[in-house]
Amino acid sequence: MNADTDRRGLWIAVASFVLWGLMPLYWHLLKAVPSLQIVAHRVVWSTLLVAAWLGWTLGRHWLREVLRQPRKAAMLGVSGALIAFNWGLYIWAVNAGHVIETSLGYFIGPLVSVMLGVVFLGERLRTAQWIAIAFAFAGVAWLTFDYGRPPLIAIGLAVSFALYGLIRKLVAVEAVTGLGVENVYLFVPALALMFWGETHGQGSFIGGWGLGTALLLLTAGALTALPLIGFAYAVRRVSLTAIGLLQYVAPTLQFLIGVLILREPFNAERAIGFIIIWVGLMIFAGEGVLRSRRVGLATA
Repeated sequence: MNADTDRRGLWIAVASFVLWGLMPLYWHLLKAVPSLQIVAHRVVWSTLLVAAWLGWTLGRHWLREVLRQPRKAAMLGVSGALIAFNWGLYIWAVNAGHVIETSLGYFIGPLVSVMLGVVFLGERLRTAQWIAIAFAFAGVAWLTFDYGRPPLIAIGLAVSFALYGLIRKLVAVEAVTGLGVENVYLFVPALALMFWGETHGQGSFIGGWGLGTALLLLTAGALTALPLIGFAYAVRRVSLTAIGLLQYVAPTLQFLIGVLILREPFNAERAIGFIIIWVGLMIFAGEGVLRSRRVGLATA
């Protein structure tokens, strides 16, 4: 692998995370569309796009190869349900004016993933990682006090995506193939939901929201699939340390969009909770970078 390949992978990773971070602006354009209908369109069109991609790159038997392994197929069914829940909660939250809280969910998500690794995979945490998690819990506790309730949207997004990641880690399947199988499970329910919307006054294609909205819904499939395909390409060509740091690009952009563009309420008390969590994330990321350098020096 040469330097040009590494550089290309890095830029593709950056582009994927930036696109994910800018998603709230796109979903905001679809604010008039019920969230479940957006999710249904997102599943249907991304299924067709990803299936076409896999058929072109792997051949027409890509799905059969996975489904002939019952345990793997069942686990991808569960992960598909989790990602559908995550998408639905995220889109609803964005269009209900909770973009800042969605960014919180994706900030704390990596730390939830670490905790799941401890509970289900028997992984051991280093001291700095425990400190980072303690800061995250302290920040969430502060925000619970400030909101007057737990930040349920953030917790729901973080836990559902972390569980999704755990299952995908346990299932030995390539990223885009896994997405394709998950989408196949979701395709029929999503298609049924689309037709139900068309016949109950919630549709777009039959005189509902107009051509512009229909085109936005069609494009949602590409916006679902392309960043993941880019990520799958980049993760094989860029160090995991770089990927680990870049994953905070998306929630940072979401946070800035919520505060600066959509003008969601964000007072000093709420800022304290975010700052506590950000300190934990800096400890977590910094420890990972230092450890990676030490390992690199030891193996040089």
